Amino acid sequence: MNLAIMPQSRSQRQNERLRGKVVVVTGSSAGVGRAVARRFAKAGASVALMAREKESLDDAAREVERAGARVITVPTDMADSDAVFAAAQRVEEELGPIDIWINNAMTTVFSRVKDMEPEEYRRVTEVTYLGFVYGTMAALSHMKTRDRGLILHVGSALSYRGIPLQAAYCGAKHAIRGFNDALRTELLHDGSNIRVTMVQLPAVNTPQFDWARVHVDHDPRPVAPVFQPEAIADAIFEAANGDAPEYWLGFSTVKAILASMAFPAVVDRYLAKKGIKAQQTGSMVSASRRNNLFNAVRGLHRTRGSFGKSASSSVAMWSGNDIRAAAIGTLATVAAIAAAGILFQSTVRRRSR
Repeated sequence: MNLAIMPQSRSQRQNERLRGKVVVVTGSSAGVGRAVARRFAKAGASVALMAREKESLDDAAREVERAGARVITVPTDMADSDAVFAAAQRVEEELGPIDIWINNAMTTVFSRVKDMEPEEYRRVTEVTYLGFVYGTMAALSHMKTRDRGLILHVGSALSYRGIPLQAAYCGAKHAIRGFNDALRTELLHDGSNIRVTMVQLPAVNTPQFDWARVHVDHDPRPVAPVFQPEAIADAIFEAANGDAPEYWLGFSTVKAILASMAFPAVVDRYLAKKGIKAQQTGSMVSASRRNNLFNAVRGLHRTRGSFGKSASSSVAMWSGNDIRAAAIGTLATVAAIAAAGILFQSTVRRRSR
């Protein structure tokens, strides 16, 4: 489904459904999180913004308030479990019962594995994976007493396919997907009305490429095609109104996931040849470049990054039956190729006798 042509009446019904709901968005001072907060505010939801740096959160809050929503800012380092649980409690006290918790906060390092330090891996994992775990646990601690709510994990095509220069981030996203699947089955076992879903993103034009720590020679860039954060926010809003366990955004995400399932060795060789160069611009990394791995970077908190010139403002979305059909089609293709290979080898052996 292309969200740019979603019927207006359906959009109005979704807005009505979310009016007055309490939505928590982590990593909401910039990028996708900031766009998501605005989108839910536009629908009339009350929004709690969570990120490390208060000044940038206040700036984001002003944007959300202009949409007419109630909003609070809760400065929180998602790697600090005590702080995350305290933040959830504050939201409950000041805005009301949490209806939707959106785990989005992330950090990354663009680097080869051999050039990273253990503390860098630890930090990326603590924010990008454990931050989701702590957020989920905090949300569940309140939702379970009411037996309702939605926890939405913002994932990536890299939840399925690791790529060079992003080992720490890919590892964290893979872990989130495993955690999400495990949690969903537990909730199903318990007969719980709490829902979880995961939205797998393509490349997005966010400030992460301007402030991520790097151990490469050139500034990092997203791999085309690139989408604007607002398009992703519309899709996440759609997912929050749906009931599928997972959503894939953009045909590039579908291709990356299914190609890795069907032809992993081919994708390995392709990424080995193209993947490193494709993630770097022609500009050398400045000696004055700041990064947000351990401390927030002031002045760069905005929704869009530096790669919006050709970024798309709409994104296609696959879920449920679409994903199953695509997976079955891929498996059928692989089976057909394997059968053809076996038949060919059998024919060659018979002729060689």
